[in-house]
Amino acid sequence: MNRSTRRHMDTALERVPEMQRFYTVAELDASSEELVRQHPDIVRLVRIGESTDGHPIRMLRIGTGPKQLLFIGCPYPNQPIGAMALEALSELLVHDEELRGTAYTWNLIKCIDPDGTRLNEGWFDGPFTVTHCATHYFRPGNASLAESTFPVDFKTYSFFSPLDETKALMAVITGIRPRFVYSLHNTGVGGGYFYLSPHRAGLETDLRRLLTDRGVPLSLGEPEMPWAVRLSPAIYRSPTLQDQYEFLAKQQYPDPAAMLNRGSNTYAFSKSVCDSAHLMCDIPHFFDPRTANVTQAGQDKTRRDAILDGLDRVQPLVDLLGDVVRRVGPRMARRTRLRDGFFEIAPMLAQNTAMRRRWALDTPELDTPATVSQTFDTRLCLPTHRLMFLGMAKRALEEQLMSSEDEKIRQALAEVDESFSTWSQKLETELDYQAIPIRDLVQIQLGAAFHCIDRL
Repeated sequence: MNRSTRRHMDTALERVPEMQRFYTVAELDASSEELVRQHPDIVRLVRIGESTDGHPIRMLRIGTGPKQLLFIGCPYPNQPIGAMALEALSELLVHDEELRGTAYTWNLIKCIDPDGTRLNEGWFDGPFTVTHCATHYFRPGNASLAESTFPVDFKTYSFFSPLDETKALMAVITGIRPRFVYSLHNTGVGGGYFYLSPHRAGLETDLRRLLTDRGVPLSLGEPEMPWAVRLSPAIYRSPTLQDQYEFLAKQQYPDPAAMLNRGSNTYAFSKSVCDSAHLMCDIPHFFDPRTANVTQAGQDKTRRDAILDGLDRVQPLVDLLGDVVRRVGPRMARRTRLRDGFFEIAPMLAQNTAMRRRWALDTPELDTPATVSQTFDTRLCLPTHRLMFLGMAKRALEEQLMSSEDEKIRQALAEVDESFSTWSQKLETELDYQAIPIRDLVQIQLGAAFHCIDRL
């Protein structure tokens, strides 16, 4: 990136306004409509499909250049930071002709999953604490995520059940054939990291600097997926379902297909259609300084020890969720998103825990000394993530009792509520975290896009 381009990018990022909360789906829709009303010569708003519950999914198109850029917000419904990034980007583009350029058309989907996102709006106004987010949290299983149900047929595994939201993405990607696809993800507690493809010389340094310049630590502990391919600190190769399949085969599962419960992702589909460059930015809403501490955790503590300790710590929580589904699942007759999400997540967590335990026990590379960041990931980040699902289970049980009184469900709710209170108090005490300003997170996500586009 030349000096002039970098200066202009930095200036654009400085114009991102302060943001105190996350927008609701209705507010995102209204903002897009108002932008078109104010700038009809620059902005178009097109309907690209409908959500599962019938909500229109729309995409802003800004500029008329031949090179198509695609941005996807709320790829998971519990990840609203990307929607705010696209809210800011749309305003920057209409007021900055140089940033908009003549070579590009900017295609912005602020919210690909409006139905699920609405179920997270209870925490969008704050207070931004782990407990409050967990109390109002929703995320379904992998087979109900817009970014995880693209068709795939690989060796012994196939998946051909795309959601309506995924079909909308498929139509857009096939229609515009983007040169660059950006999935704007975020995580809960931890540090920031990126997935990208292809590798570009010097890009990783710029991406890491976007985080560290704003006081956001790099994620230097365990990767979120054991099969992730690390390119450099906090930088990974864009993942595919095929990577997961081959990892499971290496772990000597008789049929890896039996362990898979989703489709392909946006990256793999867009690459197959038009060989798009891809970026996925996973940045934390909360951070604890231990996430970037790479000093040795203890004289005799290995990565294997740390991983197994973390799995042992969350096992009772995972067991409770599975037990509740077995005991009262048949009694929860009212079909809702919260109920179905709970039913999907509970067995997925059990399977994931067993898979990670097997990997930890059978992988010689994990005999190396554990760092503080690796221990933090397994002992505190993992249970915090599981607390979110405990909060979702609590909501699902409460919802069922609103429509029909059932003593067995009430008993299960009491058990979940007690566990939620115990875990939330424990984590609020053990974590040393703070919420990262939304503006900083938006600047990181937009800066990462600018750096990648510059290198296309």
